[in-house]
Amino acid sequence: MTEQPEHFDLNSHHIAEEKQEELLRLFPEVRTEGGKIDFERLKLALGEMVDVGKERYGMNWPGKAECFRTIQQPSMATLRPAPEESVNFDTTENLIIEGDNLEVLKLLQKSYLGKIKMIYIDPPYNTGNDFIYPDNYTESLQTYLEYTGQVDTEGKRFGNNTDSEGRFHSKWVNMMYPRLFLAKNLLRTDGIIFISIDDNEAVNLRRICDEIFGEENCFAQIPWQSRTSVQNDTDLSIQHEYIVAYARVRRQEHRRLKESNNNLWHDLPSFAAHPLPADKTRYDNPDNDPRGPWKADPFDAPNIRENLTYSIVNPNTGQEHWPPPGRCWRTEQQRFNELLQDRRIIFGKSGDARPQLKVFYEEKKEFGEVPTSWFDGASYGTVTSATQELQDLFGGNSPFPFPKPSSLIRALLTISTKHDDIVMDFFAGAGSTAHAVLDVNHRDGVNRKFVMIQLPEPTAREDYPTIADICKERVRRVIKKLNAQDAGKLDLNGGKKQDCGFRVFKLADSNFKTWNAHGSQDSASLEKQLELHIDHIKDGRDIDDLLYELLLKSGFPLTTPVEKLTLAGKDIISVAEGLMFICLEKEISLELIKAMADKKPERVVCLDAGFVGNDQLKANAVQIFKTKEIKKFETV
Repeated sequence: MTEQPEHFDLNSHHIAEEKQEELLRLFPEVRTEGGKIDFERLKLALGEMVDVGKERYGMNWPGKAECFRTIQQPSMATLRPAPEESVNFDTTENLIIEGDNLEVLKLLQKSYLGKIKMIYIDPPYNTGNDFIYPDNYTESLQTYLEYTGQVDTEGKRFGNNTDSEGRFHSKWVNMMYPRLFLAKNLLRTDGIIFISIDDNEAVNLRRICDEIFGEENCFAQIPWQSRTSVQNDTDLSIQHEYIVAYARVRRQEHRRLKESNNNLWHDLPSFAAHPLPADKTRYDNPDNDPRGPWKADPFDAPNIRENLTYSIVNPNTGQEHWPPPGRCWRTEQQRFNELLQDRRIIFGKSGDARPQLKVFYEEKKEFGEVPTSWFDGASYGTVTSATQELQDLFGGNSPFPFPKPSSLIRALLTISTKHDDIVMDFFAGAGSTAHAVLDVNHRDGVNRKFVMIQLPEPTAREDYPTIADICKERVRRVIKKLNAQDAGKLDLNGGKKQDCGFRVFKLADSNFKTWNAHGSQDSASLEKQLELHIDHIKDGRDIDDLLYELLLKSGFPLTTPVEKLTLAGKDIISVAEGLMFICLEKEISLELIKAMADKKPERVVCLDAGFVGNDQLKANAVQIFKTKEIKKFETV
């Protein structure tokens, strides 16, 4: 620690710097004298693994370089709390954030890095009528702030992306790419992202995700029967959309062999934490097996393994069977013989087919079934049922067109989350994902948490002026409905209450005045900037505004527990049970410094204004904190 405290960094996470540090950690020999990366040395270190050819397979489009520039540009924005629009603000761990999701995703990089288990998004499909987010990459926050006034810097209204404007697909890709890139960083290593899309941009979405997540991490492109009705005014009635699913890291085998109590079943894919209930209609008992209804599964499995490759002789016909090309049997030969003896192996209805495994309903009822890659409307809901769901919540009037059914997202939650996992939706729309999380929690008795992000896109309605307003109101009504269902019921959850609430935050420019290095450097302009920085805090910002900006940019989630303490007659905010102290007092004393140091937090943040005119006190604070082994002392 130096003789002066560190200056608090008001920027969001520096993604490019993090990747540079990781490269230098892996290849220290490529570091230049200025701490940069010598690309020629890196190519030498990697040898033949570097593709230096001019022609290579990949995705390119107008604006790709700008996408990477905006990804690497940190944000100076903040998220201001809105307790008056929230439900149970002080206790809930759920979030609804109102703002441009690109800017918000940047702000969440420090606090939620690697913490999200599942992301579901329903982005614009680029039909020509969808709103496409503003993409002024050089002034992302300014673009958002202009958008909230509904006009850009030239007074031109933001609007739709139509195919008559040129670069129709490129605009959509430019909008999606940086958001998905930033979203990947937030996923846990076992996390998964589900993205709804239709045929308009399905190909481009797959290409984007292949580049960001890796094509080997694509689990499926699931067709979903979004409509059951037939449109007779078209050549072909389209009844489907897709859900594209990608894992955060390279997946291993989808299905692994497990044995327990002499019963054999398949694990779900690694992203499926909860099995789907077994469908009894798929089971039968043609041989009156006393173990109950069963169905026949193939006995072969993906991959080639020497210990799982052997000859199986059909005892009925004497015919010899080997695994199909590129596959192996599901068990070693000794286990196969045990299963055959236990009448768990059959050879088709006629007894002369390839070997199959009997799987009993009672086993699948307990352990569940692997999800299939077809989501039918009857089981998972349709656009029509989603509209009916909103009508029921809003008294017969659906305030949002073409919502996703919460039943669809409930299914995704069921197969990919459990316990207290965090779920994110940064195209939250009417709040279907938050609705689904609350419903599944109510059913399971656990507390998955949600983070919803929605632009305040105007609706031209008086009751709900923006889509963000619809989202918040829907979640309020769902909470009210669930609370009504629980009224008068016995507590069967051991006193642990469901988290039926949400905190609202709104995107805004930083609470702190920052030096404009790009402004005019004449004496009058510099004098004006100096006057502005006599007090670093912007007008109209309160202590809670400052607190949450400091939490967010210190790497703490917005729901981190905080406690207000009084030390030496001054107010101090203790974060995460004393891990960090935040002092927002504008008059700091030596007694206060000593009192904070005696509590031994790991980190202390104070306002610069608290040391105005007293550089000696600031220097003393550095030494006192150093003596008490406090790791970091910063001023802002």
